[in-house]
Amino acid sequence: MVGELLFYQLDKVLIYSEFRLLKPWLKDVWCVPETASAEFLCAMEDTLAVYHRPQDDKRPLVCPDEGSKQLTKESRLPLPPRPSTVAKYDYEYERNGTSNLFLCFAPLQAWRHVKVTERGTMVDFAHCLRDLVDIHFPQADTIVLVMDNLNTHKLASLYEAFPPAEARRIAAKLEIHYTPKHGSWLNMA
Repeated sequence: MVGELLFYQLDKVLIYSEFRLLKPWLKDVWCVPETASAEFLCAMEDTLAVYHRPQDDKRPLVCPDEGSKQLTKESRLPLPPRPSTVAKYDYEYERNGTSNLFLCFAPLQAWRHVKVTERGTMVDFAHCLRDLVDIHFPQADTIVLVMDNLNTHKLASLYEAFPPAEARRIAAKLEIHYTPKHGSWLNMA
């Protein structure tokens, strides 16, 4: 009986130490394609080739991306910091809607711009592209875009938002390169 109990206790220690080595409570999210398909490799090599181009102010490289953020407000007033203590915030909060952030990053020009919108629709994305062409890079002959495959990141967004002549004018100033599907991590934005 004592031998069985000792073995059982040792067995629990061994299992616990293996459990600690594996750390199953830790998780890392990583998008990896199921196989290195020709489509993935083609888009990856195209994206990397664009990143290796020299800086050209007439053809700036811009990486747009977007993300939705939840807006919150404090449900209780925080306690201000005092000597030798930090400010204290309650973990409770009130939801206050969401906003969409469009980030445009030109790595070779060391330039970035964030545009905040209520949503991330095709029309909102089209206005972001028009701002790139007309406000941020009006001197450029062509703006080279590297972006992911989000459903709004298409030239059709321009036609959704503007009359055909205006959409065509903006589209003619853009050269678009898409990161591979499951490879949006290649987008620098």
